[in-house]
Amino acid sequence: MEGVETQIAEWRAHVAKAPAVNGRDVDELEDHLRNLIDELSEAGLTSDEAFLVAVKRMGELDVVSREFARVHSGRLWKQLFEPEEETALLAEGWLDALVLAIAAAVAIQVARLAAGFPDGQPTWFERNLGLLVLPFLAAYFARRRQLDARGWLLTAAPFALAALVINLYPYDTDSDTEILVALHLPVVLWFVVAFPYMGGTIRSHERRMDFVRFTGEWFIYYVLIALGGGVLMALTAGILQPTGVDVDRVAQWVMPSGAAGAVVVAAWLVESKQRVIENMAPVLSMLFTPLFAVMLACAAVVYAVTGLGDAFDRELVSVFDALLLVVLGLVLYGLSAREPSTSPSSMDAVQLIAVGFALLLDVLVLGAMIARIGDLGFTPNRTAALGLNLVLLGNLAGAAFLSARFLGRRSTLHRLERWQTAYLPVFALWAAAVVVVLPPLFGFS
Repeated sequence: MEGVETQIAEWRAHVAKAPAVNGRDVDELEDHLRNLIDELSEAGLTSDEAFLVAVKRMGELDVVSREFARVHSGRLWKQLFEPEEETALLAEGWLDALVLAIAAAVAIQVARLAAGFPDGQPTWFERNLGLLVLPFLAAYFARRRQLDARGWLLTAAPFALAALVINLYPYDTDSDTEILVALHLPVVLWFVVAFPYMGGTIRSHERRMDFVRFTGEWFIYYVLIALGGGVLMALTAGILQPTGVDVDRVAQWVMPSGAAGAVVVAAWLVESKQRVIENMAPVLSMLFTPLFAVMLACAAVVYAVTGLGDAFDRELVSVFDALLLVVLGLVLYGLSAREPSTSPSSMDAVQLIAVGFALLLDVLVLGAMIARIGDLGFTPNRTAALGLNLVLLGNLAGAAFLSARFLGRRSTLHRLERWQTAYLPVFALWAAAVVVVLPPLFGFS
């Protein structure tokens, strides 16, 4: 039955990705599938045969199950289905994306003019950047997933609460906690966007991994849009410069609006293309994981042998934290493209090496931070950095343990995937604590 359970896990993961399917629907469909398997097994079929016939019957009732068979047509159950013609997937939701992208661009311009940016830089503008853009992205997914009134309310409530909290806090002049809020609030709000993206099924591990995949794809599209926009602005500046037009003033209008609107446009591109182009996750993971593994190994050895680990300052800690987050992102992004039944490969060994050395570096950073706190005491920045590194330590330790078991064939990739998706709320809670708890804890200084 272990093989059948793996096949059911693959089927469930595929069904859960359908935009109109929520967690309760997946559970009901899985119950129906299991009942069919039990009936067929009692009729004398083997477990594998029962699964194949059950999926065929589910396909007659359910379009998503039929698509599952088509996508996995290279596997054993392909013989149960007639070949279907490939149809071009037309882009959907473009009008919603366009309207909300324009709305985000207008919102950022209104705030920029009110703040006098870039001539004047009131701190409220930087503090509210996430709130000026990400609600429109959340609204795009709420419409695309056809959330009901309750879903819309649950989506909007965190944004409203965040706006109240961060703007009512009485920050001191040159407040460190205010800077930390500006840095961590977009992270909190990105996790809020996950709720409408997943159609409100926040407990679904499959949906969480789908959101991880979306995040990686969205980042790639956003960077590509930004690079293209940069080239366009450079060419525009070259053309307009002889005319006497103030190119800097044009950039002040175009760049903020473009950056805000691209947040929604990149999401629309991911949604429109995710079933048309091959997933980029395997390619990027295969390319960058070995490079980061080598870099992490060299850095860990050098810092451990030379004793430089005792010399971590705030800037160096920030660099290493960013590096550890990139490694974590590579792990998650790579997992998002794997099938639950995948066997260990050489890339899994490389990934384990990267995670292991990242874990060693995290321990070195934590040791230096604890020593510094012991000498100089707690500050907002040290507290935030310490919390982040402890959260990373827990995640990397669990990932290393489960990766080693997977390589030794004592566990499955599914267990590692579940660990990562179950750990995502820990990052969200810590970011929320930095935004809500840290400022009053340190007197808003």
